[in-house]
Amino acid sequence: MHNKLANSHLPASPYSAGQAVPVRELHAGYREEILNHLLQLNDEDRRLRFGTQTPDEVIRHYVEHLDFNKDAIFGVFDLDLKLIGMAHLAYLPEHKGQPRAAEFGVSVLPEGRSQGLGTALLQRSAVHSRNTRIETLYVHCLANNKAMMHLAQKAGMTVEYAYGDADACLKLPPASPATIVEEAANEQWADMDYVLKKNLKQSNQAWWWFLGRPGLAR
Repeated sequence: MHNKLANSHLPASPYSAGQAVPVRELHAGYREEILNHLLQLNDEDRRLRFGTQTPDEVIRHYVEHLDFNKDAIFGVFDLDLKLIGMAHLAYLPEHKGQPRAAEFGVSVLPEGRSQGLGTALLQRSAVHSRNTRIETLYVHCLANNKAMMHLAQKAGMTVEYAYGDADACLKLPPASPATIVEEAANEQWADMDYVLKKNLKQSNQAWWWFLGRPGLAR
């Protein structure tokens, strides 16, 4: 990260997502879903997400070493409980005299794109950052990552380009009662959404199993 970004002119408040998307905070029990999500990214999507060519073994190592106690991981699931969007909010080491900061990384599978998932994941991460005393949110990516740059600029981030890379940052205001309530409400909504999708999936599986039982079809 370029330290000078922290002193750039920044917007006073983070961008608010305009489209309602249930974003669920993930724990270590979702490690397999996270791995499956990232392995479904093609070579170009992996390059844009991680900044370099990323073979399967590197992704497996990345997922195995995710620290759910230190960082925050967020996800969006489709009706089949497939993880189609994922964000990693990585807390950066603290330095005396410097604002507390975190770095945001996101990936969305092709079938989930152009639906506001990236915006929702960024908004969820920004609110969580504020509520955990993070003052600056960073994005680091390749300069030709048009989707990420669009998302960053849409969020009001300051963007700087250097040597084929891009750094964007967003100055976050302190937490407020509104952000605390917003995060709690989002968590409850995302939990309810997940349970409903899980029940629907189980009902569908039971129904198709019933229809497929030998001897029932005449």
